[in-house]
Amino acid sequence: MTYDFDQIINRRGTNSMKWDEAEDPEVIPMWVADMDFAVAPCITEALHERINHPVFGYTFVPESYYEAVISWFARRHQWHIRREWIQYTSGVVPAVSCCIKAMTQPGDNVLVLTPVYNCFFSSIRNNKCNILESALLPVGDSFEIDYADVEKHCAKAETKILLLCNPHNPAGRVWTKQELSRINDICMRHGVIVVSDEIHCELTMPGFTFTPFANVSEECLNNSITLNSPSKSFNTAGLQIANIICSNADWQARIDRAINDNEVCDVNPFGVIALQAAYNKGEEWLDALRAYIYNNYKALKEFLEREVPCVKIHKLEGTYLVWADISALGISADELSERLIKEGKVWMTSGTVYHDPASQHHLRINIACPREQMMEGLRRMATVVK
Repeated sequence: MTYDFDQIINRRGTNSMKWDEAEDPEVIPMWVADMDFAVAPCITEALHERINHPVFGYTFVPESYYEAVISWFARRHQWHIRREWIQYTSGVVPAVSCCIKAMTQPGDNVLVLTPVYNCFFSSIRNNKCNILESALLPVGDSFEIDYADVEKHCAKAETKILLLCNPHNPAGRVWTKQELSRINDICMRHGVIVVSDEIHCELTMPGFTFTPFANVSEECLNNSITLNSPSKSFNTAGLQIANIICSNADWQARIDRAINDNEVCDVNPFGVIALQAAYNKGEEWLDALRAYIYNNYKALKEFLEREVPCVKIHKLEGTYLVWADISALGISADELSERLIKEGKVWMTSGTVYHDPASQHHLRINIACPREQMMEGLRRMATVVK
């Protein structure tokens, strides 16, 4: 079956955060991590079937839901999850907050590798914990982990969690099995638990393989909590469904308490149905999507190298979020982002929200959109930059 990812879908006037938040309706949004593609037909069909029943009451999550999760990760990632390890909730960000609440006390430290997803910081602060930052090391057009710095932070008695982004948003890294193992070795030496946000796990570029943290080794499984959702891969963020996967029964009980304390224990029927449709029938669509995003990435690289070579692109191994170095322009990311909106009518995210001093000279660019729409956004960017 073929899928039309070039189709332009008008999302204005639908209360879309991505499209309706800008004051100027002419702005092309390339900021928030939300795709502009129609969802997989199997999801639409499953939701239509459910909508034909006219009552939308409280939802019981059936065994078929857990079977879909287990089967998907076994097929796609050779990770064999047990039914009792899975706890559902309304999203990965609520899951992050629940895990911090469950595994820390106010005043404890949570370590992150910056630049990193901005909601990590609010989740840590909201649970009255301290944020520790270990900056990734730029190496060529990519990044590496500063293991000595990670160890320094983990050695502090108050450090309880390393909150990992795998694949990494916004740096675009897909961590290797060896890198994940080394992180865990450091954490285990100091009694630090790894909470791994793996929401972008399906979105890897050719030549790069996603490894679930918990599937690296028995030690990684026993020292980690994994958070995942089909929402980024299948463009269903608004349906609000995610899973927390943990093999430790005591930690599960603490997480369950936090889920209920935070009142994120109920999910809607559409999220439950969409997850099953995606994981049971969406594989072909996902593979076509991944190929399209990779070709968008190649088109972006070629355009910027030709038109604005002063903007350097870090290698994208995973996600659909390109991390662009604008330091050669001599202005801050905040200033450029504002000028792009006002003068160029294109919205790209200033890197400052992802912390790390170097992020003040970076933009994050969302390329999960029809290619012509992406190219128009890049042409507008190039005009302002020039």
